[in-house]
Amino acid sequence: MESHRKIIHIDMDAFFASIEQRDFPHLRGKPVAVGGSRERGVVAAASYEARKFGVRSAMPSALAYRKCPQIIFTKSRFNVYRDVSYQIRKIFFEYTDLVEPLSLDEAYLDVTENKKGIRSAIQIAKEIREKINNTLNLTASAGVSYNKFLAKTASDLDKPDGLSVILPEQAEEFLEQLSIEKFYGIGSVTAEKMKKLGIYKGKDLKEWPLSHLNDNFGKTGKFYYYIVRGIDNRKVKPHRERKSIGAERTFSKDIANVEKMKEHLIRIGDILWERIIKGNKRGKTLTVKIKLHNFESHTKSKTFEQLVTQKSKLVSEALLLLDELEPQTFNVRLLGISISNLQDFDSNDDNDSSDDFQQLELF
Repeated sequence: MESHRKIIHIDMDAFFASIEQRDFPHLRGKPVAVGGSRERGVVAAASYEARKFGVRSAMPSALAYRKCPQIIFTKSRFNVYRDVSYQIRKIFFEYTDLVEPLSLDEAYLDVTENKKGIRSAIQIAKEIREKINNTLNLTASAGVSYNKFLAKTASDLDKPDGLSVILPEQAEEFLEQLSIEKFYGIGSVTAEKMKKLGIYKGKDLKEWPLSHLNDNFGKTGKFYYYIVRGIDNRKVKPHRERKSIGAERTFSKDIANVEKMKEHLIRIGDILWERIIKGNKRGKTLTVKIKLHNFESHTKSKTFEQLVTQKSKLVSEALLLLDELEPQTFNVRLLGISISNLQDFDSNDDNDSSDDFQQLELF
């Protein structure tokens, strides 16, 4: 008999908004948006009461207000969310060290071999959800299956506060009947493209040979070919490598003055450098992003032959990239800097001088 891995995907329900409703009783049962305001900003998270009106995370808050005029906007408290996330992970580690966080509010767990010797992954998922609810007064949804793709897909089937299982013998029929937009990894744009090609359900996707999928969807065609057959050999990786480190700021009023933009960019560079130091990383590719009043984004990047090891270099190069974006032609609502192409770095070799940073001139 073939042996399968036992994978659980835990996804907290409306995590940020649920914490706000838990901590502030007057918000319970009401449509809540974390982040933004009636006039501007972006929704970081929406309660399920707000989602009924079509409010979603990453939505402009002004649009959220039009969809739901009774919505209550609250300021985000990321220090609180991080602390709660840490407490949740402590519960995960009671069962396994093979925990792969995807964000503050979701993670994969491989419980094939677990610390408590429990044979049933379903039982482990039930216990974890109960512990989260009893100790933190929050609900989590869980998906259980034999690979990461199916576990993630399952966790979305019965939200909020749900537990769904896809057994090996159920996977083929389940995937054939699953609507294409419900496949994890297939976004709305790709789903629409597939529908134009006559692909509405998994069974339609399954009829396409690998060569045709590659022709129409590039390198992700191979991914679609295998997931519709329930094949996903990715392991749960406890230590996920960061691909980039960034910092950005959204302004309460759009900025048209270039000198003001540069002042803010220097401050953002300072914040970014603290994060780079804390992460013990350095990178070679620097990117500056601006977002306009209409939410249109523009970026400029530069890749260096050597790692950027000085804060002064990071900021001065970021200012040059900002100039290349011709910011004088825009009203800017957001500025950001990120560093990618990362490598571990020995801080003893870091010869950055804070004086260099302080001496930077705005140009």
